Amino acid sequence: MKLADIAALIRSKNAGPFTLTFDIMFADQASYDRVKNSGALTQASFAKLYGYPEDKVRFFQCDNALALKFSIPRPLTQGAPGDGDMHGGQQFVPLMNVEIR
Repeated sequence: MKLADIAALIRSKNAGPFTLTFDIMFADQASYDRVKNSGALTQASFAKLYGYPEDKVRFFQCDNALALKFSIPRPLTQGAPGDGDMHGGQQFVPLMNVEIR
């Protein structure tokens, strides 16, 4: 099953001009627990998926919100020449295809 099939919301956005944040939210405890316990979404797996050093990835498990959150430095400062996504809203797409077992 793909993450997009089990998550209620997968999004990315700016967390200031120098950071992107990714939120993965679930509609119920069972879906959240399944993904959380699958080991498919970790600091290491996110770093590999986005091509960042693991020490640059911040990972949060928000049990009370049924959400997982990752933050990484933006590859370019928001609005810099060559920045193709001013709001960071298009960066979540690779997460959609993460396989959950």
